[in-house]
Amino acid sequence: MGLRIYGNRQLKTLPGQMTRPTPARVREALFNIWQGDVVGCRWLDLCAGSGVMGAEALCRGAIAAVGIEQSGRACAIVRDNWRQVATPEQSWRVIQGDVAQRLRSLAGQQFDRIYFDPPYASDLYQPVLGAIAQHQLLAAGGELAVEHSPQRQDFQASSGLVVCRVKLYGNTALTFFQNPETP
Repeated sequence: MGLRIYGNRQLKTLPGQMTRPTPARVREALFNIWQGDVVGCRWLDLCAGSGVMGAEALCRGAIAAVGIEQSGRACAIVRDNWRQVATPEQSWRVIQGDVAQRLRSLAGQQFDRIYFDPPYASDLYQPVLGAIAQHQLLAAGGELAVEHSPQRQDFQASSGLVVCRVKLYGNTALTFFQNPETP
């Protein structure tokens, strides 16, 4: 099983419903919004699933990508996909474990673009947003996109993060947060 990304590249995905890849039109919309900001950026992919968002970022010129994913099987797929698309000039790594806990290990690093796509019914939204703010993972001038159900509005910006836009795409919503500090 697979799906296609930028440059008509085929990626592997996990069979069944273990992961829910971001729909193609949502991916395209996100990268259109961020089109001028991906080249040379540091990308963080949270609840990475098959790694499609990080792979797309690498294909579009991100200099580095880090993914965090709970499932060991999914981490293996992310590694395969990122290995396939990354150039020798790009760095990447995949971290297995609970996303809210593993964010601590990234303290001291900053990312220009963060994509967070947890299971829609999970209770990860607030703890992860809090950890991103607490560990100052979003670079000054950076943006974070959170994928969620349009019916889910029960999470809020944490200190140091400001909502800058909300986009709806059928059964998928993206809430964008900024680090308001200027670079």
